[in-house]
Amino acid sequence: MPELRRVLANGVELNVALSGSGPAVLLLHGFPHTWELWTDIMADLSGRYRVIAPDLRGFGASGRAASGYDAGALAEDAAALLATLGISSAAVVGIDAGTAPAFLLALRRPGLVRRLVVMESLLGRLPGAEDFLADGPPWWFGFHSAAPHLAETVLEGHEAAYVDWFLNAGTLDDGVPPAIRNAFVRAYTGREALRCAFSYYRALPESAVQIEQAVATARLTMPTMALGARPVGAALERQLRPITDDLTGHVIEDCGHIIPLHRPHSLLTLLRPFLAGEDAKARDRGGADIR
Repeated sequence: MPELRRVLANGVELNVALSGSGPAVLLLHGFPHTWELWTDIMADLSGRYRVIAPDLRGFGASGRAASGYDAGALAEDAAALLATLGISSAAVVGIDAGTAPAFLLALRRPGLVRRLVVMESLLGRLPGAEDFLADGPPWWFGFHSAAPHLAETVLEGHEAAYVDWFLNAGTLDDGVPPAIRNAFVRAYTGREALRCAFSYYRALPESAVQIEQAVATARLTMPTMALGARPVGAALERQLRPITDDLTGHVIEDCGHIIPLHRPHSLLTLLRPFLAGEDAKARDRGGADIR
């Protein structure tokens, strides 16, 4: 089992799971997840790496901050966490709500991020996702960010059913292990937990501006891998292609949005060689579909 530690980073106390030794790998989860999203991934990678999986600010057992849910602030949380742990270089892996912070961390602090993996999310309003967004963003984006406190008021007392919907949809109705499902439900139960989670969505316009400003003056220079499944597919790769020097893209077939829980072995098949520095492009030019 990973070690759980409380770490003060950028003014918020983060709950952090730590496992293994070696080069650092930082894992950033999304909604409605906690660090336990990465359970299978940590168990495998900890044989070769120092794996660090925080609950993002306001999520899980981390501090319920009043503000700071924009991607830029979350990126600074990640940088401060690595600094506090004495880590000067890390591979960074982000999914869903963790993708934009991972991306901004890599753009703003390229010396800190040696490799970048992002999956199943879009990066603000960057070109490339027009087909995915042809019918508008997913319905819950509007619900979570609508009138203040509306989503919290509607969902309080019904959190388990709501979390279950996302877990089932994100695994193509396969579901997740009961222990992890219960951990996620606990993490998102209560008005304050919901407020923090929805604050991320309410900060998306600010995050989009931060992303646009960052790509106006910088490119991703480190090896980068974009992974998609259902529903995002290759949209994230298309957004990244014009602003990345060394990009590999894959779509994992028969896989729902929650890749680390739904298809952990397929994810690890891609992560292991990429993190080890093998030239994925030489093996698999132009990307591939992985089953």
